[in-house]
Amino acid sequence: MKICLFGLVLLAVATLWLSCAKDKSPENSAGLELQEIKPALESFTPNGLLKHIQVLASDEFEGRAPGSRGEERTVNYLTEQFRRLGLKPGNPDGTYVQKVPLVGFTAEPRASFTIAGKQMELKFPDDYVAVSRKFVPDVTVKNSAVVFVGYGVAAPEYGWDDYKGLDVKGKTLLMLVNDPAVPDPNDPGKLDEKMFKGKAMTYYGRWTYKYEIASEKGAAAAIIVHETGPAGYPYEVVASSWGGENFDIRKADKNVNRVTVESWISLDTARRLFQIAGQNFDTLKRAAANRDFKPVLLPVKVNFTLRNKLREVESKNVLARLEGSDPRMKDEYVIFTAHWDHLGKNQSLKGDQIFNGAIDNASGTASLLELARAYTHLKTPPKRSILFLSVTAEEQGLLGAKYYAENPLYPLTKTAADINMDAFKPWGRTRDIVDVGLGNSTLDDVLNELAKRQGRVVKPDVEPEKGHFYRSDHFEFAKKGVPALNPETGTDLIGKPEGYGQQKRDEYTAKDYHKVSDEVRPDWDPSGIIEDLQLLFQVGYRVANTGEFPTWKPGTEFKTVREEMLKNAGQRGQGGE
Repeated sequence: MKICLFGLVLLAVATLWLSCAKDKSPENSAGLELQEIKPALESFTPNGLLKHIQVLASDEFEGRAPGSRGEERTVNYLTEQFRRLGLKPGNPDGTYVQKVPLVGFTAEPRASFTIAGKQMELKFPDDYVAVSRKFVPDVTVKNSAVVFVGYGVAAPEYGWDDYKGLDVKGKTLLMLVNDPAVPDPNDPGKLDEKMFKGKAMTYYGRWTYKYEIASEKGAAAAIIVHETGPAGYPYEVVASSWGGENFDIRKADKNVNRVTVESWISLDTARRLFQIAGQNFDTLKRAAANRDFKPVLLPVKVNFTLRNKLREVESKNVLARLEGSDPRMKDEYVIFTAHWDHLGKNQSLKGDQIFNGAIDNASGTASLLELARAYTHLKTPPKRSILFLSVTAEEQGLLGAKYYAENPLYPLTKTAADINMDAFKPWGRTRDIVDVGLGNSTLDDVLNELAKRQGRVVKPDVEPEKGHFYRSDHFEFAKKGVPALNPETGTDLIGKPEGYGQQKRDEYTAKDYHKVSDEVRPDWDPSGIIEDLQLLFQVGYRVANTGEFPTWKPGTEFKTVREEMLKNAGQRGQGGE
C-alpha cells in the first residue's frame, strides 16, 4: 500500500537521521536532544494518523457541529483517546473538558432594498446571508439608509478613516472585504507595503473587524460585499457557513450593543444594486483605495426581518495534560491546539448532507492525538507541562479558543506558547513547511532551526492576502499576548512537478473547503503530515525545556500586550521565576 511504503521510507530516514546523533559527543546538546526524543519521533505513523481522521470524518460523527450528536461522539472519542494514553485530565477539576456556554441561533431572514420607491427583493442564501447575534427571537431593520463606507476601516496608525466624521448611527454600512488595496505610488501594479502591510491582510481586513466597528459606531446593519479573491474563498463557503445554525458565546448582556444585522451579499448582487442606484461598483471600489475617500450615501433603503430560533448549548473544549518533570517549571505550559468542530449537517441539501470536514479539521484533531501519543513515548517528560487542547466552535469565529483565552485553566502568564494545527493537507512529503505569520516571534527561529535538521525549509504564507493568521485558534492566544505558531502544509511536494502543491491547494479551496466533499480519499498520502508532526513535536519539546519563554519580535502587534501581561504578573518570562 502506498501509505505503508511512505511510512517505511520515513521510518528509515528518521532512524538514519537519529542514529547519527549517537555518534556526537555528549556535549552536543542537539545530539542529546535527538537521542532523548528518538522513541517519540519514531512512534508517528501514517496509518495511525489516518485511522483517527477516518473516525472523526465518518458519517457517524455527523459533521461534528457544536450542540449535536456529532459533538457528543467527538468529545467522547477524544476523551477516551486521551484517557487510554494515560494523560492526566486537562481541567483542574479532574475532567477532560472545559464547558463552553454557547447560544445557537438559526435565522429565517427576509431582505430587500428600496430604490426610488421600487423594491429589489433578495433571495436567501443565493443573493445574501444575514444573521443577528442579538439573543432575541425577532429582529427588524426598517427603512435604514445605506451608506457605502469603502472598506469600513478606521486605522489611525495608517492615517486612514473611511468614515470622515459621518454619524452612521441607525444606518446600514455597505463595505468591501479585506484591507484597502492601496497602490504603490512607485509601481501602481503593486500594493503599497507601507499601507496595511501591502499584499498581506491585517486584522482590519477580517470580516469580524467590519462587524465590530459597525457595532461601535451604532449602525443598524453591516453588509459586506463578497469577492472570492479578497475573501480567500468562494461565496458558496459563506452561504454554507452562515446559512444554517450559528453560535456565539453566551453573555449576560445578550449582545445588546452588537450591530443588529450582520450580512454578506454576493458580488453579482452588489453590482446590480449599485447599478440600479446610479453608481458604478468598480469606480467606487477604486475610489475606496484612496485615503481621501469619503462615504457615499446611496439613494437606497434596506429592510431586514429575521426570525431567530434560539437555543442554549453547553459545548466543550477537550483537553489533556502531560505534567512537566521540573519542579520549578511544571506549572508553566506549552499548548498544542486544534479545533474538533465542523459544519454539521444541512438537511435541505439533496444527496449528501454531511459536512465531514476531513481536512478541516479532522486532520488537525488527529494530529493533536498523535502528538499526545508521541509525548507519552518520552522516558522523561519535558520540564514544562504540555496541554493538548481541542477546541469547539472554531468555524463560528474561534469561539472555543476565545473562551479558553478569556477563561484560562492555567494562567496565560505561565503559558510559554501555543502551537496550532488546522487543515493539514495529505498530499505527500514536502521540502518546505509554511509558517503563517513568519517573523512574528522567536518561535519562528526555533521552527527554522529544527526544519533544517530535517533538510527542509520554512516559507512564509503563500497567500498572505487571505489573512490566515487571523483565521484560526492560535489568534485568540496571540491577542492575549501568548506567542503563537500556526504552521501549514508546504507546497513544494517531493516527486511532483513544480506548482503541483499550489494547484492542489487551490483545488481544495475551490471545490472542497466547507463543502460536503471534504471527505477522506483513497489516494491520500499523509507521509508529509507525519514529517510536519515530527517537526512540531521538536518545536514543542524545545520550548518546553528552554529557560526563557519565546517572545514576540519588535514591531509585532502583540509584543506590548505580552510585555504588559508579564510585567503585571512580576515575570520576565523565564522558567521557574
